[in-house]
Amino acid sequence: MASANTPKKRRTDNQSSEETPIYVPNPHLEKMKEDVLYHFALGTGTHDFPALFGDVKFVCVGGSPSRMKAFITYIAEKLGIGNSGCDFPNICAGSDRYAMYKAGPVLAASHGMGIPSIAIMLHELIKLLYHSKCSNVTIIRIGTSGGIGLEPGSVVITKQSVDATFKPQFEQVILGKSVIRNTDLDEELAKDLLECSKELDQFNTIIGNTMCTLDFYEGQARLDGAICLYTEEEKLQYLQAAYKAGIRNIEMESSVFAAMCNLCGIRGAVVCVTLLNRLEGDQITTPHDVLSEYQKRPQKLVEHLIMKQLGKK
Repeated sequence: MASANTPKKRRTDNQSSEETPIYVPNPHLEKMKEDVLYHFALGTGTHDFPALFGDVKFVCVGGSPSRMKAFITYIAEKLGIGNSGCDFPNICAGSDRYAMYKAGPVLAASHGMGIPSIAIMLHELIKLLYHSKCSNVTIIRIGTSGGIGLEPGSVVITKQSVDATFKPQFEQVILGKSVIRNTDLDEELAKDLLECSKELDQFNTIIGNTMCTLDFYEGQARLDGAICLYTEEEKLQYLQAAYKAGIRNIEMESSVFAAMCNLCGIRGAVVCVTLLNRLEGDQITTPHDVLSEYQKRPQKLVEHLIMKQLGKK
């Protein structure tokens, strides 16, 4: 296998008819008699992965278990799977870390909040797809974010994830050494999603850079945390500089998501709705019913893409 830092080339539209299996840059997996996906409560010795997941073509991941269950119920209805009000069981019910649901070729999984949580989930998810002998898989993160210079309710399709210093990279310490990984996301997939938004014509959607931070409060220049040792003027200068750098929203998972998709040759996208304009404030005061409608927007966009690519639109 290739070095752990060597990205696998992603499938392009010209290769869409080819079977592109999941690639895992880890030669040690082949030596293991059994692979226990501990945080999913699944294992190759106890579950038939190809039978359970071999038909998966789309994986949608998001922070909240309830949001992912709502998404799988929504996509199942569109696909005509199950009866009205059908309950989809949590495949990872043996664990309280993550939740996972499946409807036909679509898998949905929660990832919690922040880089460490989504990284653990992605390691096990990618191995699940690999053991299941899946091919031509697209993974999309759908979620919420803070916008920069955008009206609340706008949807941002991430072009590139940048860190809190605006660098387009994901840095991780491995064996005591700093490793820098690429955070570009699939350009053609982003364009496909933008085209779907035009076809829906229901809400403002753009392609822009996303800042991925290690913290919700100080790391995102908020004034309302327990600790804040900078001024409001300094906060605004920082966020305005981010806007000038092409950053249109802030969240906490996109960098490692992009890096891992790149390393494993998986088409990946990040689609997040903005809940507020951070240039105008820090706290979310929008009514709950409005926020609920906002949170459905990435789901609607991704559902449209999935149905279109499955030839059902």
